Amino acid sequence: MRISIDIRDKILIVNFNGELDHHSAEEIRKEIDRVYFEKRLAHIVLDLKKLNFMDSSGIGLIMGRYKNVSDNGGKLVLVNVSSRVEKILKMSGILKIVQMYNSLDDIPVNL
Repeated sequence: MRISIDIRDKILIVNFNGELDHHSAEEIRKEIDRVYFEKRLAHIVLDLKKLNFMDSSGIGLIMGRYKNVSDNGGKLVLVNVSSRVEKILKMSGILKIVQMYNSLDDIPVNL
């Protein structure tokens, strides 16, 4: 699992590439939190376009980041979610609290 990070305005954009599982979730979590808090950002966008697999550790990672941004008055959104990962997200209930968009361009300007 690899991630790349981009910052636009007060938004942290995290691009996932590979498999998000218990082997990689903790390291990824630390990196996202480090950048988010050091840069004092407001929102997080998780781009899952190149995410091949996600287990319950991935659900935990998303939920933890959701809590961080919510506590900070921001929003967490998901983009480019494959149908396979979307099924997992629906079963977990995450999509009841986190917005999902088809692409970065579809995210409202006011997030």
